[in-house]
Amino acid sequence: MAFQCQRDSYVQEFVTTVVSCSPCELSLERASGKKEKVKGFEVILKDTVLFPEGGGQPDDRGTLGGVPVLRVTRRGAEAVHFVASAVEVGSSIQLKVDWDRRFDHMQQHSGQHLITALADSTFGYKTTSWELGRQYSTIELNTAMVKAGEVEALENAVNDKIRAAVPITIELLFLDDPAVQQVRSRGLPDDHSGPIRIVNIEGMDSNMCCGTHVSNLSHLQVQSIVHCCNMVHDTAIRQGRSLSAKFYFLVKVGRDHLSQAINLTYQSCLINLFPLKSNLNLLRDMAVLIAQNFKSDPNRGNLFCLHRKDGDAEFMNIIAKEIGTEDTILFLTVGEERGAGLFLLAGPVDVVDRLGPRVAELLEGKGAGKKGRFQGKTSCMGRRAGVKALLQEHSQNLRL
Repeated sequence: MAFQCQRDSYVQEFVTTVVSCSPCELSLERASGKKEKVKGFEVILKDTVLFPEGGGQPDDRGTLGGVPVLRVTRRGAEAVHFVASAVEVGSSIQLKVDWDRRFDHMQQHSGQHLITALADSTFGYKTTSWELGRQYSTIELNTAMVKAGEVEALENAVNDKIRAAVPITIELLFLDDPAVQQVRSRGLPDDHSGPIRIVNIEGMDSNMCCGTHVSNLSHLQVQSIVHCCNMVHDTAIRQGRSLSAKFYFLVKVGRDHLSQAINLTYQSCLINLFPLKSNLNLLRDMAVLIAQNFKSDPNRGNLFCLHRKDGDAEFMNIIAKEIGTEDTILFLTVGEERGAGLFLLAGPVDVVDRLGPRVAELLEGKGAGKKGRFQGKTSCMGRRAGVKALLQEHSQNLRL
């Protein structure tokens, strides 16, 4: 049986029927890395949009009737959902997918298929295994060495196909279908039953696979080979789903901790590596990067607040200039966390004219402004929270 998540990997919400619910105990790994025995319930549904772990891809997360699903595994033809509280057998229930996690898995998995296909067709390197990780995927090839020029050529070929927006399609075949013999496969699990799911990258690759995938290579955006190392018999390459994965790999963090890693790396550079002039240049570059990161966020609002201990008036003005103030209010501060420092309020002229003096008052500072900029000094940087609350209140009611 193909689950709804396999028939259409883009479905994020789904209503189905509870087939069974039985108490059980599961060993779960916490964020600390420690395993903990948790009591709960195994729930089997008529169908599901939550992918059960398999084929090198981790299981999905989401909710079942509003209750978090902590694990999804496959048992024969069934997907087993582990939840902390019981649900009524026979009832209709809504599933919701943790979409950020799912889409990340879709991009990485389809990216692995693409890299695997091109490594084979271009250099004759077969994939012997792969693993989808939180930060990047690891693909093992049956060669003792991949030359530097080959890595670059492979990455370029991968991104050429992404730019060409090659479609990815799914088909179901039975084992006795002659077409099955033409597809790439590492074999079927012993408990497999029913039709075989084939993932096709048009004109390039056909592969037996149970995982979730994008419908078009353009949805991968950019793929990057971030690392390559020799093993005893095989070579492992690490695949990132975007160019920013190169930075994730260098700083050894995931996306959730990227901002903190940038800050720590930057502080280290300031202290240990760069003379004063280089420090200033780096600070300006950081201002541009911060602004671009905000502008590229599809979920950004119309209020941007930032505080940095190190920085100056130019640092704040660069950010304001790069972001633009026609439809965004910016509140930027530099200086001691609870001591003295500088502040900048920027945004639409009428907003800044009205709120600038109030911001200075809340910070117990002094300032002046014109043309959508109000700058000043304060000795009470610890009062920033009050300013943020004021600006959040106004930004929700403004038509910027």
